[in-house]
Amino acid sequence: MTAIVTDSNSGITQEEARELGVFVLPMPFMIEDVIYYEGKDLTQETFYKRMEAGERISTSQPTPEEVTRLWEEVLKEHEQLVYIPMSSGLSGSCQTAQLLAGDYEGRVFVTDNQRISVTQRQSVKDALLLVREGMDAGRIRDTLEEDRFHSSIYIMLETLTYLKRGGRITPAAAALGNILRLKPVLQIQGEKLDAFAKARTLAQGKSIMTNAVKNDIARRFGGKEAGVRLFIAHSHNEAGAQAFREELRSEFPGSEIEIQCLSLSIGCHLGPGSLALACTQNLR
Repeated sequence: MTAIVTDSNSGITQEEARELGVFVLPMPFMIEDVIYYEGKDLTQETFYKRMEAGERISTSQPTPEEVTRLWEEVLKEHEQLVYIPMSSGLSGSCQTAQLLAGDYEGRVFVTDNQRISVTQRQSVKDALLLVREGMDAGRIRDTLEEDRFHSSIYIMLETLTYLKRGGRITPAAAALGNILRLKPVLQIQGEKLDAFAKARTLAQGKSIMTNAVKNDIARRFGGKEAGVRLFIAHSHNEAGAQAFREELRSEFPGSEIEIQCLSLSIGCHLGPGSLALACTQNLR
């Protein structure tokens, strides 16, 4: 039997992992020089509370020992496993896992399908479907990697403060953007987090994301709404996410739109208040 393993960048909690029948490696974060693990001793609520208090927070990679310890536990009960980490374009943890897999003589297959958060979560669910279809671990990895570019995430920031704090933009640019009340829209498509557009209002930012997903459906995903899955994701902004979903019902009348939290690895750089609209093309 093949097991599916991922990391908490997927947004899958330990409780959800047990319900789904998968295994999740908690991601480490440094907060004021102390290591915490997402979903174990670090909740979304605590993370954003400490962030808003101005505490120093940074992402980290799991150690090789943490990765292999989980794999070895899983392999006690399974012949093979497929490991689905966050995109190699956003972290070095995927390349580390690929190197470690070489010691497991064809029992561990690391998927680099360049996803994170809600789209990575969907990859896990797709992998479970392929397991049920009887596909072996190597073919599951290959199938997911062939599907790597069939997803997009568009994220509207509430503030530029946290990009500045992380050194991703200059203090002057952040100050100017906040004065002008700019709401940048970022894009994750494939391996990179890139600038996509600038909005001056919440409504304009939502419109930009909505039109971007409609364009993806028309030009990249076969032109049919029924052929994609839609997600709203947020960083500590449940009320905003619920309101956005209500607004989108008329835009995508044939779709169920799932709401999830952005993984903390994204929230660490964007801060609270962000809203995202994501889509993935159906694997089947």
